[in-house]
Amino acid sequence: MNRVRLVVVVALLLVSSLCFAQQNKAAEDAVWAREIAYWNYVQTNDLKGYRTLWREDFLGWPNVSPEPARKSQITNWITNHTRKGEHLKSHTLERLAVQVSGDLATTTYRARATWVSKEGAEQSETSRILHTWRRESDGTWQIFSGMSAPVHADGH
Repeated sequence: MNRVRLVVVVALLLVSSLCFAQQNKAAEDAVWAREIAYWNYVQTNDLKGYRTLWREDFLGWPNVSPEPARKSQITNWITNHTRKGEHLKSHTLERLAVQVSGDLATTTYRARATWVSKEGAEQSETSRILHTWRRESDGTWQIFSGMSAPVHADGH
């Protein structure tokens, strides 16, 4: 009888562990989809859509800013490009790690962006990006913290 109970307990633990892993994978994919949306908003210059990704109490340090930034400043780097007549031609994202813990998620990746000037000259830049996301009461994920930096000479 004890052996049967032990087998049942182990089976229940395995099933619950598999369910948790599947839920976590779904949450990781949902957050990553928001990172993809982030860059699509930048490429289409949709500042309104871009701002929807950020919590009002955001605090982060983008590599283009000499000081930490708040939500009111998050589009500055985009408008700095567009004011000069530049637009984002293309981007690729290298997903490094996504980790979800409850209602918090962290994404880490490299982003390669190619900007085109009004004269047609292309300039590419690669950044390392870390965002921390929070799942809101309606189930959507929003960025509440982040940091970015240019890659080193060796690409890391």
